[in-house]
Amino acid sequence: MRPSRPRRKDIPKQPLARARRDARVWGMVVALAASCMATGAMVPQRLVAQQALAGDIPRATRSAVGAPGTAATVAPASTSLASLPFAVGESLTYTVRMSKVGDVGRGTMWVEGPVDIRGSDTYLLRFEFTARVGPVKAEDRTASWLDPHRMAALRFSKRERHPLSKHDERIELFPDERRWEGADGEHGASSTDAPLDELSFMYYLRTLPLEVNTTYRVERHFDPARNPTVLRVVGREPVRTADGTWRTLLVEMRVRDPRRYRGDGVIWLNVSDDACRLPVRIQSAMPVVGRAVLTLESYAGQERSCAARTPAPAR
Repeated sequence: MRPSRPRRKDIPKQPLARARRDARVWGMVVALAASCMATGAMVPQRLVAQQALAGDIPRATRSAVGAPGTAATVAPASTSLASLPFAVGESLTYTVRMSKVGDVGRGTMWVEGPVDIRGSDTYLLRFEFTARVGPVKAEDRTASWLDPHRMAALRFSKRERHPLSKHDERIELFPDERRWEGADGEHGASSTDAPLDELSFMYYLRTLPLEVNTTYRVERHFDPARNPTVLRVVGREPVRTADGTWRTLLVEMRVRDPRRYRGDGVIWLNVSDDACRLPVRIQSAMPVVGRAVLTLESYAGQERSCAARTPAPAR
């Protein structure tokens, strides 16, 4: 007599299959947190034109968007250090939560320097994110060497680690020559003499006026295939954190990052409505793990008065 086939529910889960599943999930967790904090991406010209025609982009901003086949860009400009909303010593710490996973870890952005890169003094921008549930751990470490006078990146590196997968990048940028070189041999031409990478773009965003009902089109990524970036300042809203309540500007950023989103993605930024322009909350979404929310937990080294914050009541 042939033995009966075991029922599917009686078959134990295979450790390797579970590990692969967990690896995919944690890969998405790292990707979401990294993409939320590091945003150098693009949105198709056709999509912006369709939004303008449909009325999704406020009427006052349509001239900034331009007709199909044209580009109205935010041009590079020299910057004085005193006018920047960030400086060496600034440190921002975030809690990270996934809607379908829960609290998963913490992320930190900070500024070091100055550091000499090929004769130029740069700010060394850093972002680190770690997540852990039980024995499963994932991390992302990103760095950008930014010339604060030109607001141009000179070097970029990224190191991602999660179960069964890893990703490394190291890019040298040459603004005057409008070109870039990767440590892996990849290279290309840039369309600007003030290029930015994923992390430095977040700091550059803080220098923009960010006027409500305005759309900004920026062509500053060192890889032309990921230009332009389009930012839409939707309005104002309060954001409550453990450290208090912030008055913020809500910014919608549509991005294209094939490695993280497999197409278009949307990142929502709540930036403090004051001279500090701190990223108070950053949100994005991806299948499986759901929405990622990074919320400002604490900040230090900010010389300006961050007037948009109302401290939480003492307990």
